[in-house]
Amino acid sequence: GYPFAISGDISLDGQYCGSCLSDMPHFDTARAPVAYNDASRDIILGFKHGDQLHVIKTIAALMRRVLANPSSHADVFMPVPLHRWRLLKRRYNQSSVIGRDLAMSCKKTFLPDGLLRVRATPPQKDKSRDLRRKNVRAAFSVNPAYLEHIKGASVILVDDVYTTGATVNECARVLKSAGAKAVDVLTFARVAKDVV
Repeated sequence: GYPFAISGDISLDGQYCGSCLSDMPHFDTARAPVAYNDASRDIILGFKHGDQLHVIKTIAALMRRVLANPSSHADVFMPVPLHRWRLLKRRYNQSSVIGRDLAMSCKKTFLPDGLLRVRATPPQKDKSRDLRRKNVRAAFSVNPAYLEHIKGASVILVDDVYTTGATVNECARVLKSAGAKAVDVLTFARVAKDVV
């Protein structure tokens, strides 16, 4: 899902970016409709920390536009989970709010607690890629109640922002270890260097 520095009529569907070629992720695809910048950051922070839930319709509508024919390949939508202490502090999981809206509009199963955050982790902000990976290692597990739903399923993993991919990659690793056939990541925004 990383933007290529190529324009015109060239189709790059199915091609890997340099990051994936050098370090193949556990997930199958990653898509986001907007780049993380000043405008999208304000929307995300207001939604995440400012109780501005009214933006969900816009966020979900944009995310549906980049979701490649969800009715044909997705079985389950699942959010990246928050640890219970962070959920108590924030009162809602923004990824779950987005995931619920997407699953309903696509008429798919939504598992808000299909993944569990079993270890509290410090915030990822200002951490390097390697430290982010170490931070989330073994932080997630599949909810045993949903093992049969996940086995052989195509999962769409929903989050708000894709920064380095460490969190969604660890979630995808856990889901595939539990038997998921495919894990596609869908976020609202993607941190990307400027492309020319």
